[in-house]
Amino acid sequence: MITLINSKVPEFKVQAYHQDKFVTVSQNDLKGKWSIFFFYPADFTFVCPTELGDMADKYAKFKELGVEVYSVSTDTHFTHKAWHDTSDTIKKIQFPMLADPTGQLARAFGVYIEEEGLAYRGTFLVNPEGQIKLAEVNDNGIGRNADELYRKVQAAQYVATHDGEVCPAKWTPGEKTLKPGLNLVGKI
Repeated sequence: MITLINSKVPEFKVQAYHQDKFVTVSQNDLKGKWSIFFFYPADFTFVCPTELGDMADKYAKFKELGVEVYSVSTDTHFTHKAWHDTSDTIKKIQFPMLADPTGQLARAFGVYIEEEGLAYRGTFLVNPEGQIKLAEVNDNGIGRNADELYRKVQAAQYVATHDGEVCPAKWTPGEKTLKPGLNLVGKI
């Protein structure tokens, strides 16, 4: 398997449902800011609304970090609107819901299931330069946790602005980081 870490987000242009409008989103919208791509299998399903509702509840916290969230499924933007209009959980969503009916984005991020035409639960954090800094893929029966993703975003942003430092397991802002070097070998 080839990793996507530090690779650039490919060029793309897709339709999205966002704040009661249909809009176009492309790689140009990512420039200069942190972005999360949050792939899920399909609208009108079971685990997906629990995850999207969790992200919707934390969206303001992500925005405070300067992060835009993009949920992505292989549904159309019309289906996203219909789901938004009929589900109280999905009505909470303020972030763009990207439509990927051709699987272009899901294939580019390595989460497309060819035989099903759906995406795995993939989570990708992209830095302001367009590089993927976090890539996680779950099987579709395993839901994700927005709080843990938030912590990882904080760690990625810290590492990006503190040259030579890394964040250990369970690190949160204000806690001690590590400066890798010969003096730490065998001491942790």
